[in-house]
Amino acid sequence: MNARLLPLAGFVLVLALLGFGVWWSQYKNPQEVPSPLIGKPAPAFSLPTLDDPERRIANQDLAGQPYLLNVFASWCFACREEHPILSGLGKQLGIKLVGFNYKDPPEDAKRWLAQYGNPYDLVVADLPGDVAIDFGVTGAPETFLVDAQGVIVYKYISPITPNVIATQLLPRIAKMKEAAR
Repeated sequence: MNARLLPLAGFVLVLALLGFGVWWSQYKNPQEVPSPLIGKPAPAFSLPTLDDPERRIANQDLAGQPYLLNVFASWCFACREEHPILSGLGKQLGIKLVGFNYKDPPEDAKRWLAQYGNPYDLVVADLPGDVAIDFGVTGAPETFLVDAQGVIVYKYISPITPNVIATQLLPRIAKMKEAAR
């Protein structure tokens, strides 16, 4: 091959790879990042509750019923976007909504929940972020749907939207409830 054509061939190859990446990205939803934990038991944890740091909640305490684990923090701007939607959920989901306060000083988290409202049935705090690492959390907000056996069924990265509730969460929750009958 002519040595003068090597740079041109390299440039064409880079353009082809870039074009393939752009084409392929239109078929991927960045909020639905495949998690290696889907279909596996949620990582074991024992975390203090936000309201009473002396009281600890372990994953075994949540066993026997499905729950939605929502990772949030007062410093998270996107969490402010999803918070009214979570607050409006009420009992619509029919399962426990567990707040997972991530790398957030308790005073800040309490103040934030007092200001914006607390939609959670329970809030656990992971100030160092160690348990979040076990869950594969990359930031807030992230949401995990866990079934009654403690198995992670679904993970969503980004603020929860009404569309996500309608198309992703409610059908999965209905399926879990049907399987439990």
